[in-house]
Amino acid sequence: MTGTDILFTAIQALGGLALFIYGMTMLGNGLEKIAGGKLEKILSSLTSNVFKSVLLGAVVTAAIQSSSATTVIIVGMVNAGILKLRSAIGVIMGANIGTTITGQILRLGDLENNPNVGVVMEFITPKNLAPMIALAGLLIFMAAKSDTKKNVGETLIGLGILFSGMLSMSDAVKPLAELEAFRTLFATLSNPILGVLAGAGVTAIIQSSSASVGILQAISATGILKFSAAFPIIMGQNIGTCVTSLISSIGASKNAKRTAMVHLYFNVIGTVIFLVAVYTIKATIGFEFWDDAIDMGGIANFHTLFNIVVTLLLLPFTKLLEKLACATIRDKEVKGGAEGEETAEITFNALDERLLKSPALAIQQANNAVVDMGRMAHQNFIGMRKLFNKDEFSEKAVLRLKDNEEALDAMEDRLNAYLVKITECELTDYENRRVTELLHLTSEFERIGDYAMNLIEIADKLHDMNIEFSESALKELGVISDAVQEIIRMSVDTVKNNDTELAIKIEPLEETVDYLNETLKARHIERLKEGKCVVETGINFLDTLINLERISDHCSNIAVYVLGTQKKPTVLNRHEYIQTQHAGGDEAFNNLTKEYMAKYSLQ
Repeated sequence: MTGTDILFTAIQALGGLALFIYGMTMLGNGLEKIAGGKLEKILSSLTSNVFKSVLLGAVVTAAIQSSSATTVIIVGMVNAGILKLRSAIGVIMGANIGTTITGQILRLGDLENNPNVGVVMEFITPKNLAPMIALAGLLIFMAAKSDTKKNVGETLIGLGILFSGMLSMSDAVKPLAELEAFRTLFATLSNPILGVLAGAGVTAIIQSSSASVGILQAISATGILKFSAAFPIIMGQNIGTCVTSLISSIGASKNAKRTAMVHLYFNVIGTVIFLVAVYTIKATIGFEFWDDAIDMGGIANFHTLFNIVVTLLLLPFTKLLEKLACATIRDKEVKGGAEGEETAEITFNALDERLLKSPALAIQQANNAVVDMGRMAHQNFIGMRKLFNKDEFSEKAVLRLKDNEEALDAMEDRLNAYLVKITECELTDYENRRVTELLHLTSEFERIGDYAMNLIEIADKLHDMNIEFSESALKELGVISDAVQEIIRMSVDTVKNNDTELAIKIEPLEETVDYLNETLKARHIERLKEGKCVVETGINFLDTLINLERISDHCSNIAVYVLGTQKKPTVLNRHEYIQTQHAGGDEAFNNLTKEYMAKYSLQ
């Protein structure tokens, strides 16, 4: 081969690799969308049962076709506090098994070189299977109207491109078998140390053990790759895939870094054990096939055997792996902070960008963060109520509540930035509606916090002026505040559980708050006319009512957004919905309103 031939061969091989990796990514994305994030959600409910963790890790990785992606997600989940380190260890072990499924699929390439393939089997050879699968996927994708069917089409297109890339790589490298330098290279890699380093290096560069195994399978089509060279390369590939999780753990929490270290230790220890075992058997008993050429099926089988055996060997030592990781990444003393600051810090960790690899999981984390915002706003409202009682007023309480409000503002900024990043991912129509809903909800809860802050400032001002509301005014405020406190709680629970039935109950309570607000305004104006209340106190009383009523308005908005997200194809029109409810034709709405009116009756 001339230098020009070698150059074009390299270009064709790299082009095939690009197709292969793109097809694998497309296949994984399609499968992940079909799962709708359910597989990752199952991971978050793991118990301490390590066997269950291994199984789930294998299933998730088989679905998304990448152990690197799984471990990055796991690092993110540990950093977010969703998973404990010990549960993550089992998932990582399972991920190594799940990633072998790609090699098993690609072993169909052996049929290309089999002269005894029958007519029926000829249909499942990659050169025929790839275009048929891709064409079927394209037809489904173009004809489908639902997201699920489109995702099936995308998955099939990805599988077709995967096989096409594999064929391109195989065809490109076959002529290299004639080169003596190429043969010498793979003879050199029979050295176990060099083989492990080569496998680890290539995998670290492309950050995918599945892809590097695919490359090795393509090279096996030349017939010059022997078992003696393939074995150490495959073992090294498992070490190289750890680079992705190690990089993703930079800047993460201690346990997230430990998770990445467990991934590294597991693969390094497993490789060392397997190397010793394989070469001990080779030196004593020997392998008849050692110097024979290995095919795609042989590579796939050894890759699977290696990961299953290593997992079974190290499974009883998960606690030791955890201790080893903890000894490597040691704890440091952490200073405590204010309640709001601690909640905000937890939220910041939960909104981990590693989770963006699974948009459904990232959206769920954002939803949890919105709920945290709601809870903080609710707690601030409860704390605010005590400040209107002269005996319970505290300057420290005012400062603490102000700190919480600042933390709430910081949470809003962080959430908005995170949600914008989610929009850059590939999302289904429903996921797009969920992100839009969460952007609205973030703003609504932040506004509730702002109005609670306004009420805190009113109470603080009254204290500084050494005046307070009359006993009757405080009693009236108690009634409407009870109603507002309940509507905030209902709003938080609605978002937490995506509870549309509870959301429907919010508008009748908002109507009740409006009624109480108008009634109390009228009563207070009468007290002003009769001289029972001074003007300064009166103004603050009316301002208090305005803020309470606006909080309930935002709770109403929250209910409408939750209801609207479930409605296809467009978000519910808030004004239209409210007008319909208030028109009086809805019996359920009328009955609920009567119940709330009775519950929050002004005597």
